[in-house]
Amino acid sequence: MEFHKELNLSRAERAQALGSAQMLIETLPWIKESTGKVVVVKYGGAAMTDESLREDVMSDIVLLKLIGLNPIIVHGGGKDISAYCEKLGIPVVFKDGYRVSPPEVMDVVKIALIGKVNLELVSQLNEHGHIAVGLSGADAHIVKARQLSPELGHVGVVEKVDITLLADLIEADYIPVIASVAVGADGISYNVNADIIAGAIAAAIGAHKVIFLTDVDGLYKDFDDKDTLINRMYLSDARAMLSDDSLSKGMIPKISACTQALSAGVSCAHILNGTLPHSMLLELFTNEGVGTMILPDKEDDIPEDFTEYPMGNLASKLHG
Repeated sequence: MEFHKELNLSRAERAQALGSAQMLIETLPWIKESTGKVVVVKYGGAAMTDESLREDVMSDIVLLKLIGLNPIIVHGGGKDISAYCEKLGIPVVFKDGYRVSPPEVMDVVKIALIGKVNLELVSQLNEHGHIAVGLSGADAHIVKARQLSPELGHVGVVEKVDITLLADLIEADYIPVIASVAVGADGISYNVNADIIAGAIAAAIGAHKVIFLTDVDGLYKDFDDKDTLINRMYLSDARAMLSDDSLSKGMIPKISACTQALSAGVSCAHILNGTLPHSMLLELFTNEGVGTMILPDKEDDIPEDFTEYPMGNLASKLHG
């Protein structure tokens, strides 16, 4: 009897191993399609503040690098900014979904994003090898911005992206990790939504994909009905969704960034739940996926004269 128990267990183990092998086989065409290409990952929400989730996400990004993709990470850090403000007795004020950022708040934004969050993410990635470089959008004027509104202070909107440094880092086999701080023509620092920066960088560098890790499973037809998750939609659907008054303010910049990236030629955008372990790998390398995938409507839907974030010679060189 003991022999049969051990035999049955062995069969179960073999079945499990076979299932794992089949899953690996399923990933092959997806890996082949993506190898050598740039993937921009916007990282934020609970997946960034929870230590175990953050370790999972950083490990997944390292895996993407090891199998031949070129990830770029863009991050914010709203909770850290608010926590620093509260410690320093600086009021935390939001207006129309934006953090009001007078000079003293902008100083805190730079301390929290560049001095804390960015350093932590780079450190975790570099536990797997000397592979990550920490930056902000202001470094080498990667992201140039202008003031969105005098009422909001140092809140900016992206005007231009210069990919020169990013392309050099990718060619040198590094993972750029970019804090969502931009610079104005006058040298002033601006607090810019990380979703918007991720979409702009994906557009400028001609990324293969742009991925937004958030706290929900994706986009819903009806957010209150979790059975209405949209697994796949198209650029025209996303544009139409932006005019929907019921859309949450947190999703507006993500969908706007998706439409911007897809309009510039990025092949696919994904909105995923970063609190689901390894959601990025499941979305990118399995047939079913786990979030919302947004695709261009058709090849001729991309404007031929799109020049807002031109790729330039380096990006063309990067993609062969």
